[in-house]
This record gives sequence, structure tokens and C-alpha cells, in this order.
Amino acid sequence: MTTILHVDSSPLGTFSVTRQLTASIVEALVKADPAATVVTRDVAANPPAHLDGELLPVLKLGVVDGLSERQREELALTNVLLDEFLAADVVVVGAPMYNFSVPTQLKAWIDRLAQAGRTFRYTEKGPEGLAGGKRVIVASGRGGVYSTNPALAGLDHQEAYLRSVFGFFGITDVTFIRAEGVSMGQEAKDKALAAATKEIESLLAAA
Repeated sequence: MTTILHVDSSPLGTFSVTRQLTASIVEALVKADPAATVVTRDVAANPPAHLDGELLPVLKLGVVDGLSERQREELALTNVLLDEFLAADVVVVGAPMYNFSVPTQLKAWIDRLAQAGRTFRYTEKGPEGLAGGKRVIVASGRGGVYSTNPALAGLDHQEAYLRSVFGFFGITDVTFIRAEGVSMGQEAKDKALAAATKEIESLLAAA
């Protein structure tokens, strides 16, 4: 049975382009595999806390003694997020571009996933990803157009980051469904959404 992890990170609710796209992607995946299980994680509505001086020793350095109530709760949440991610066969991520990167809520989620011994490990030959074999589909929303504009390509710290971090986890099957230029007027937005919808249909038809 296929397990789909559906992650949204936009705080815009019904106004969100990426939420619209992730919903369409998940709907198409379930249509292709009606027995699939969908697990939903909304990191905008319920964002993981950012790593700070209280959490870093516990979540990254392995300190387990004398934990505060907050530290225990955040460690438990980290394990839940990790288990969800590792159990998923397909991960669908809604990732709008904010200031050339991803929302901080999405970054906070990824920070919880980046755990040595769970999603990666260090070896004598360098880091090795431990979470391979998954398929990741990212719904990427962008106010401007970056993918076809060499002058703006260097500003893309959104898709480049996501591809790098999932690759670090050992995941090589990463696909981006883009809706670009959504802030360049209603006509451009409609065109971008139509192109993304067509891309979703083509991607899943080929699967």
C-alpha cells in the first residue's frame, strides 16, 4: 500500500497557489492508486519551532538528560515528523518562494528531518543519505519567472535548496511542478496555473 505525505507550508489558505497545486497532485495520485493512504502535515498552521539554544542540544547533539517539558515535547514532535517522512513512499510538498527561498515554516520542518542516523549518516567517504527510494513532488509557486531567465537563475535559493537537501537525504527522484509569474497580473497567473495543471496531468499519466 502506498503512503503519501502531503505537506503544505503556505500561510495564505485558500489564496495559496501551492496549496491548490498540492491538492491537485494528491488527488491525481489517489485516483491512480485508490488504496493509497494520505497523511497530511500543515507546517504553516502548526509550524515546528525553530531551532534555538534550548532545542539544539536535544535535537541535534543528542542530549537526553534533565530535559525541560518543552524539550521533551519538541523531541517527541521531531520523532513524529521523522516517522511520517520515513514511512512515506511519495512526499508532496507545497513550497512557495519567499524572498528567493522557502518559507521559514518549511525550513523548520526540514531542520527536524535532518537527523544523523535517520535521514543521513557520515562515513569515511563523506555523507550518505538514508532516506532513498522515495518520490518527492514539489509544487513550486513563484511571483516571478526564474526557470527560463538566466539573469534571475542565481536568485533561486528555493528549488535549488530543496533539491540539494532531499538529495542529501538520498532522494534522487525529485520533481518540481512550477507555477511561475503568479504576481505578474491575473492573466499571467491563470496561464501559470493552467500550465502547472497540465504538467501534473502529464507527470502522473506517465507514472
